[in-house]
Amino acid sequence: MAEKRNIFLVGPMGAGKSTIGKQLAKKLHMDFYDSDQEIESRTGADIAWVFDVEGEQGFRIREKKIINEITKKNGIVLATGGGSIVSESIRNILSSRGTVVFLNTTIEKQLIRTNRDKNRPLLNNKNISNRDILESLAKERNHLYKNISDFTVDTDNKSAKSIALYILKKFKSNNLL
Repeated sequence: MAEKRNIFLVGPMGAGKSTIGKQLAKKLHMDFYDSDQEIESRTGADIAWVFDVEGEQGFRIREKKIINEITKKNGIVLATGGGSIVSESIRNILSSRGTVVFLNTTIEKQLIRTNRDKNRPLLNNKNISNRDILESLAKERNHLYKNISDFTVDTDNKSAKSIALYILKKFKSNNLL
């Protein structure tokens, strides 16, 4: 039997990486991982706490270590943290160890999807609006998502299930599975 190829989901917070990743893994009978959840389970604390105690730099060190470890597995779906692609070494790891899918979404959808989530440390700035933060992150990161991805999927106004099916079709039509 042929070895299954890894699928790595990248994109901004609120794009649906975790939700879509779970659906995709289920349909493909693959193991699902979420780099943020792995960090939380290994540290015994939520992402916001890690940011508070270690800062973003400390968090990124943990993130790189976990992504490097997880991506060595075969036949997995990995939802990465939105900022993971800022690291060139993580971009190289992802692009060399699997197929990278950029889940794209609008700022408006991000605002709706992250509105009640208190576990988003980059959005907990009382001096800057969440819209301004998300717009700034998009300017910094969207070109990086596009550059390392094998293809892009817009997630606005579609269910996680329909997006997972679309990705599955795309993989089959391009002989990626």
